Amino acid sequence: MEKEVQIEQVVAACTWRIRQQVLYPQGHLRDVQVDGDFDAVHFGAYHAHRLIGVVSLFEKDCKYQFRKFAVLPDHQQQGVGSSLMRAMLDVVQIWNGQLLWCNARIDAAPFYEKFGLSIVGQPFNKNQIDYVRMEKALSF
Repeated sequence: MEKEVQIEQVVAACTWRIRQQVLYPQGHLRDVQVDGDFDAVHFGAYHAHRLIGVVSLFEKDCKYQFRKFAVLPDHQQQGVGSSLMRAMLDVVQIWNGQLLWCNARIDAAPFYEKFGLSIVGQPFNKNQIDYVRMEKALSF
């Protein structure tokens, strides 16, 4: 059953706590801040006025990379991530994006495949985490 959520644009600092809790639970807030955060577009998923999921979108030459996709554990598998993906795809369509891509954690690849992203290249390891590049060519 999909959880009813509201997707809104948020500022970078709003994403950091959820990024840290979900993606780097043993890390610090400074570990989840990335170059370009203040130039990116950030989306937040709210349920009952509480921020429960985030994703950040970075643009270069009409190619959009999303990073730091995170949904709080007690709200996963309830459609929150799907709502964030749909909102992000809608915005990239409005902006006439040519490509949407990410470096996905290996275990997240099946989720992104549901939205038309495909694995490109070979898996790689960064900071003891296995990733794979995923892309979707856009023709809206």
